[in-house]
Amino acid sequence: MKFLNTYNPYKLILISLIGSLFIVYPNIAWLPWKLGYLEGAARTTHINFFVFRYVYFSVLIGLLVYVNLRKITTLIFSQRFFRNLMITIIAYFIYLTVSYSFCSKADCFGSILIFQFIVMCFLCSFVGHVNFMYKDQSKKDIEIEQLKVENLQSRCDALSNQINPHFFFNSLNSITALVRKKNEENTLEFVNKLSDVFRYILKSEKKGLVRLGEELNFLSSFRYMLEVRFANKLEFKIQVPTTKYDLKIPSLSLLPLIDNIVVHNTIDSEHKMEVVIRLNEKGELEVSNPIYPKLAPDVTNGIGLRNLENRFQLLMNQKIGVHKSGSTFTVFLPLK
Repeated sequence: MKFLNTYNPYKLILISLIGSLFIVYPNIAWLPWKLGYLEGAARTTHINFFVFRYVYFSVLIGLLVYVNLRKITTLIFSQRFFRNLMITIIAYFIYLTVSYSFCSKADCFGSILIFQFIVMCFLCSFVGHVNFMYKDQSKKDIEIEQLKVENLQSRCDALSNQINPHFFFNSLNSITALVRKKNEENTLEFVNKLSDVFRYILKSEKKGLVRLGEELNFLSSFRYMLEVRFANKLEFKIQVPTTKYDLKIPSLSLLPLIDNIVVHNTIDSEHKMEVVIRLNEKGELEVSNPIYPKLAPDVTNGIGLRNLENRFQLLMNQKIGVHKSGSTFTVFLPLK
């Protein structure tokens, strides 16, 4: 039914001509036999009358198909058929009038002719009914998909909104530490970078998937904030070729991972943290860090990693990988 979905007059003409051939096929089959018995003016008249019948049926089929596709919008087949039957009856009487004026000996009450009109009425009604059901079902499918997308977006928004307070409170702790050290220059720069980070967060909440390059550029601002906080005790090694920057990843995928590293590990002169971000052989983004557990672990609810798992499941229908060995913690993020 996709062929009929978009109205086109050329399609309508083609359907009319082909449909009319089907309807007048009995007349076509009898035509050579009939012409064998006719001569002269009678033969010419019969040929002209046959052409008239074919053209008339073509026009009528075109009219019925147009009405069924563009005017009748009921899902009840009986109502559709009744409307087509009324048009067909009127067309039949017009055919009688024209035929008698054209040829007084024309067969206008034969069973074949009446059967042709009935078949034409039924077929046009059936085509219109099936097409309307197809369009109605397609509309429902689109509405269902739209609801799924809206539901998905709502769930993703809810997950993204959880990041903001989680990250915000950790950032406030960092600013508090800088203020206590009375380092005004670093504090101002830290606030500027914090502004860049929040700007990216606000822009990314509605994006869903973003380029890997965007995430890594965002990481540069966040990286500065951490380097200011931990001086030379925290180092990033990013080993991702720029040719892979167009790969897709859920927005804000790196923030909760890096934030968790800071929250759950001791980072000082004796425990220097080296975060390695690279692409592995499977095409996944691999984020790994050594494990330096705190003597008094922070009380957390694990929202960061759960949030990340849920967003990957929603947006990419894939699961992230988490591997914890004795000395290294690694997260594997699928890319698209």
